[in-house]
Amino acid sequence: MIVVTGATGNVGRALVTQLTADQVPVRALTRDPTRAGLPAGAEVVRFASVAEPAAMAAQFAGATALFLHVAAGGEHTAELLAAAREAGVRHVVVLSSIILDDDGAAEHPIHVMHARLEQQVRDSGLGWTFLRPGAFSTNSLQWVPQFRAGDTVRWPFLQSVTSPIHEADIAAVAAVALRDPEKHAGAVLSLTGPTAVTAEEQILAVGRALGRDLTVVEIPAHEVTADMFPHVPPGVLPALLESFGAAVDSEPDLTTTVADVTGGPGRTFEQWAQDHADDFRGA
Repeated sequence: MIVVTGATGNVGRALVTQLTADQVPVRALTRDPTRAGLPAGAEVVRFASVAEPAAMAAQFAGATALFLHVAAGGEHTAELLAAAREAGVRHVVVLSSIILDDDGAAEHPIHVMHARLEQQVRDSGLGWTFLRPGAFSTNSLQWVPQFRAGDTVRWPFLQSVTSPIHEADIAAVAAVALRDPEKHAGAVLSLTGPTAVTAEEQILAVGRALGRDLTVVEIPAHEVTADMFPHVPPGVLPALLESFGAAVDSEPDLTTTVADVTGGPGRTFEQWAQDHADDFRGA
């Protein structure tokens, strides 16, 4: 049995879908099972916090591996890991961040958060595999309101270059590590998409997936509003914009980890746009 936290998130949902498709027993933890909408083959269970010690222990019963999202345990990650280990879990695959590959970013809020998570896992006594993905292709869903409002998309640092990764590729690597923990024990896997693209190229790729001719307008950083980045905590936004500026006309490192681990090619951003076209169309 594999337990998946953050099961209704982008990566968690893809992971549950892939595991159930392969008929791997999976227990999906979520705050509201009635609204999860997960595959019928998954055992969907309400996530129990440290305030419910018996229920927390029960959600790991019979499991040998755990997929851990940074938000799952929060300030009580150590207790969650202890409960998992006590129940019989032996290996944890952690969704971390590629920012930890950059020692120069040690003060960045995202670096601090994930470094703490990784250290708690190291201290837990469990076997572990760390997944460090770079920019998520799903971050592009922040453009949904603008796409639904019309054919003009306003954005800062249009020539900022990233190598966004499809959530299904992160999930595919996680699935391999969860199913073969001995081979991947102690591995730190940095994950990127297969190609580098600018923010403008991503916007236009979504437009092509929708069959729409877009106008893309670059705006200065001081015109950015928090609602343009709904997935980003307000305190993190200034650092994020700074990183976008630093990435203009850059050449980001590309990894082959997805192909190396899964045996299949990584999905391009163009494919991600096609897979998510309906999300931009709306009702």
